[in-house]
Amino acid sequence: MMETKKSKPYILNKNAIFHFNKYNLRRKKFYEWATETTKNIENLRNHKLKDKHAPKFVDISDVWHIDGWNNSNERNDKNFIDLFSGAGGLSCGLVMAGFNPIANVEIMPQALETYKFNFVEKKGFYKNCETRDIRTEKVKLDLYNSVKGKKVNLIVGGFPCQGFSIAGKRLVFDSRNGLYLEMLEIVKRLLPDFVVMENVEGLRTMLKGQVEKKILEDYEAIGYKINVATLNSADYYVPQIRKRVIFIANRIGVDNLFPKPLIEKENYVSIGTAIRKYIDLDEDPTINHIFTKHKQETIRKIEKVEEGESLYNNFKHSWYRSPWNKPSCTIKENHGGVNIHPILNRVLTPRELAALQSFPDDFIFKGSKKWQLVQIGNAVPPLLAKAIGLSIRKSYENKNQETTISKHWL
Repeated sequence: MMETKKSKPYILNKNAIFHFNKYNLRRKKFYEWATETTKNIENLRNHKLKDKHAPKFVDISDVWHIDGWNNSNERNDKNFIDLFSGAGGLSCGLVMAGFNPIANVEIMPQALETYKFNFVEKKGFYKNCETRDIRTEKVKLDLYNSVKGKKVNLIVGGFPCQGFSIAGKRLVFDSRNGLYLEMLEIVKRLLPDFVVMENVEGLRTMLKGQVEKKILEDYEAIGYKINVATLNSADYYVPQIRKRVIFIANRIGVDNLFPKPLIEKENYVSIGTAIRKYIDLDEDPTINHIFTKHKQETIRKIEKVEEGESLYNNFKHSWYRSPWNKPSCTIKENHGGVNIHPILNRVLTPRELAALQSFPDDFIFKGSKKWQLVQIGNAVPPLLAKAIGLSIRKSYENKNQETTISKHWL
């Protein structure tokens, strides 16, 4: 048998010339062109995706006077469920906007005690309010049974997001954020008209935008139109710079409307405006006005901290003294309440921090001071929640107008 001669492997030189669509191209140039074209196509897809989910804003200044928290006559017939409710910042704001809570889920006993005191004992809302873990099937079944026969117009929740990760090209979840999937399951089961999700601003860039994309795709897959925006609480009379990413989704065929800012930056509500009334007030635990017992050495250190500076150089907003005539920096969950008073040489009390979160004066936090601070730092500012609730009311109004016009032409 004739021995065949082995051919050498052919390696195409980057400067080799070859034919492509009647043109002679060098491989290097073709590769650069193809890479750039692929990148441009991907960018175009991303822009289209962003345009699709870009927010539409609505003026709510004409309905801002509504206060369902202090006047039950200004509440409407729209019901909501608050998942991961905490002490009830979102719920408080939605009640202000006229909505009615019919169920909540919260695992922290101290936060649940606060929620029950303010919404059940003081405001007379539903009685089904107990500590429960949303991850258990029994809790979900109890939730479904508790709202049986009632119209669920809105489900809201701020789920933790720190456990998202990528395996290969797939977004995966761990136990820290399985709560997102629990919320999605409850929405699938109850099919509310609207869904509102709140989270930290950083979610939008987490894993190069894959987390946000996953959320958008999940809700579209179950029939919801969904949009997303980053809102600054200070734009809605909250005396605090606090940016949050807000998803709004609906399945009733209307635009998801986000609230236009109500005030300009130069007119933001200041810390001084919010807490001036407490400056000469004696300690009063009944309203959460509890002083921190500082050591003399700590007081001497605080005395040296100027407005806009921190006690510690390596912690920008820890033991930070915000200026009296400006909004506060973001109030965070912490056990020490380490936002320094703008004028006095002490840290702010839970009551003062609650004011910077825009909680009403009659909203009382339960548990020890430590747990009061945790609840306040974790909360959604009620006035931000009110603005979102009022924008959803506008969406309902648009739906009603469309229905009226349709009936007129039938």
